[in-house]
Order: sequence, then C-alpha cells, then structure tokens
Amino acid sequence: MSEVKPKLHRRAWQWFKRTGPWTVLGLFVAGIIFWGGFNTVMEATNQESFCISCHEMKNNVYEEYKETIHYNNRSGVRATCPDCHVPKDFVHKMIRKAQASKEVWGKLTGSIDTPEKFEANRLRLAQNEWARMKASDSRECRNCHNFEFMDTSVQGSRSALKHEEAQAAGQTCIDCHKGIAHRMPPVDQGIGSQNDGGAQIHTKKAE
Repeated sequence: MSEVKPKLHRRAWQWFKRTGPWTVLGLFVAGIIFWGGFNTVMEATNQESFCISCHEMKNNVYEEYKETIHYNNRSGVRATCPDCHVPKDFVHKMIRKAQASKEVWGKLTGSIDTPEKFEANRLRLAQNEWARMKASDSRECRNCHNFEFMDTSVQGSRSALKHEEAQAAGQTCIDCHKGIAHRMPPVDQGIGSQNDGGAQIHTKKAE
C-alpha cells in the first residue's frame, strides 16, 4: 500500500504537467459550472410549481390534494408534491427522475389529458405509485412520520392499536394510508368495508 500512493501521486503530477495548469483549472471550473447547473435543474424540477405545470396534474390530483390535511391543517406544516413523490437522497432521486421520463411520454401522447382519460387510468396510476412506495418502505412518508417517534398514548384508541399492530407486523405506511392525499379508485384496503365509489377524501374538516 505504501508504494501505491507514491505511484498515484507521480501519475497525477505527470498528468498535471502534460495537461497544463490552465487547462486543469479550466476543467475544474467547467466541472463546477456543470454540477451547479445540473443541481439547479434538479431543484427546479423538484418544485411543486413544476409538478402542476401540466393541467393533467393541476386539474386532477392537485385539486384533490388541496382538500386534504396534508395541504391545510392545525399545525401549519404542509407536505407538497415532491415531499411525497421525490426521494431526498441523490441515488434514489436520480432513479425516480429516470422513471418519471415515462410521464413526459404520457404528456406527449395525451394518455390522460382529459378528466375521462384520467379516471379510466386512475387505478393503474395509483397502483404504480403504491407499489413504488411499498418497495421503498414508504421512504418519503417517513421523512415526516416514523413509528419510532410516535407517541401512541396521545393517539385515538383505534389509530394507536392499528399503528402498534402495523409496527409489530412489519407493515409500512402505504399499506393502510392509500387514500390520504388523493381520491382512491374502488379498492379494498383491508381496514374496513370497501367503498364502491372510492375512498372518501380525508378533508381538513374531518381533522
């Protein structure tokens, strides 16, 4: 190991001399500019204003979300679109961005550009997102909610019981909270009778 480092240092110094200090400096500055621009674009696409820049999202799921406790509540803490749908760490964020490229294709082909088309695809779209959240152990939910931080003694008796059972069973948030921010298609969550018209929206009035 002691011989490897000097060799690497010599090679680096030789490359520096061959390339020239100004070229190296130029590459360094170009790298900073590229990385800064890349992050600027990433942050811009992580804003809620970007999420609802297409009418497919703004006129459908965003309007539903505005009637939920995640949008308006007694604590004044709002979870925006990217808080729930975009990972925080770089690797998972890049994977999610790559997956989201399919949404661009959907926009170009007009697959959900009318309310009727959106409703026809609601179950499929919801199932895709539920599966993603299930696979990540509800990672984005846990940015704000965590079993370890819950004081079930101050929760309602039913909520406390369900949270304790879920924790013991190794369940994750999305197993029970599929309809927390958007109207659900008819589906049985296994926590009550199935609502043939879809789950009711959890409104701020029901808080």
